[in-house]
Amino acid sequence: MRPTWSGAISFGLVTIPIKVYPATESHAVSFRQIHLADGGRVRTRKVCEVDGQELRQDEIGRGYETATGTLVEITDADLDNMPLPTAKAIEIVAFVPADSIDPIQIGASYYLAADGVGAKPYELLRQALQRSSEVAVAKFAMRDRERLGLLRVRDQVMVLHGLRWPDEIRFTDQVPVPDTTVTDTEVDAVVALAETLSGRDMSELRDEYRAALEQVIAAKAGGERPAAAEPAEPASAEVVDLMAMLEKSVADAKSARTGDGDATLHHLAPEMKAVKKSAAGKKPAASAAKKRLRSGSRPGSA
Repeated sequence: MRPTWSGAISFGLVTIPIKVYPATESHAVSFRQIHLADGGRVRTRKVCEVDGQELRQDEIGRGYETATGTLVEITDADLDNMPLPTAKAIEIVAFVPADSIDPIQIGASYYLAADGVGAKPYELLRQALQRSSEVAVAKFAMRDRERLGLLRVRDQVMVLHGLRWPDEIRFTDQVPVPDTTVTDTEVDAVVALAETLSGRDMSELRDEYRAALEQVIAAKAGGERPAAAEPAEPASAEVVDLMAMLEKSVADAKSARTGDGDATLHHLAPEMKAVKKSAAGKKPAASAAKKRLRSGSRPGSA
C-alpha cells in the first residue's frame, strides 16, 4: 500500500513526521459507457473551448471562474505557498469527548504511520490518545482545501477521519416530521424487536447487491440468461396492524438466525404476545415481558 500524502502532525511545539495511507477501499463494480447500437465504448475527451484541440492531462491546469466569467489560473505553487500552518501539517487544535462528534460529520478515513525520526513522538501521542477518553480535533490541508479532522487510535495505529465543517451540516428543521402519536406499548414492542437483532457480528455482513450483480455479469459474459428475480409483493393500501407486523418481524428474525440465536428467539413470541395484550390495558404484562427480554431469562424460568 502506497502513502497518498506525507507531512507532519503538529502538537504544540512537537512535530511528528508521518505518512498518510487510505484506510478504506471501494469494491463497487465499475461500468463503462457504451454505444447501444454497436456496443462500442464511449470515451470522454477533454477539448479546449478556444482552439478546439483535444488535450493531454499534462496540458491541463486549474482555474477559478469569477462572477464575471473570468478564469483565474491557480497553480500548484500558489497552493503550496499559501500562509497556512496546515499546508503541510495536521495541526491538533483541541481535544474533545469522543461522543461529542456527530457521525454525520465524518467523511474519508486515513491511517497515519510514523516517518523516520517521528517514531517516538508518534508512539507517545498514540498511547496518550489510547489512554484518554477524548479524541483530537485537527486542521489539515488536502486536495486543494483546508479540512477539519479527528484523530483516534484503531488497534495500534492512529487514524485520521476527515470531518465536515459545522457550517456544512444542514439544519434538520427543513425535514418534515410525522404528525402522529405512538403509545408506550408500541415503543416497547419495537424495543423487543430490536433486541432480537442485537449482538450481531458486523464482520458477517456482505454486499449482496454486488454479489448478485457479479452473477449477472458472469452469466451474460458466458452467453447465458441471468436468473430472473422473484416478483416483489405489491404494496398494500390497507391500514397496517402494527403489532401484527412486529410479531411477524420477530418470527422472520427467528427463521433467519441459527444456533444459539434460535434458542433466544424461540422465547420471543410469547413476549410479543404479552406486549400486545398490554395494549388492552394490561401494562404490567408488558413491563414483565420487557424485563425478561433485557435480562435474557425465559418465560417460566425461576
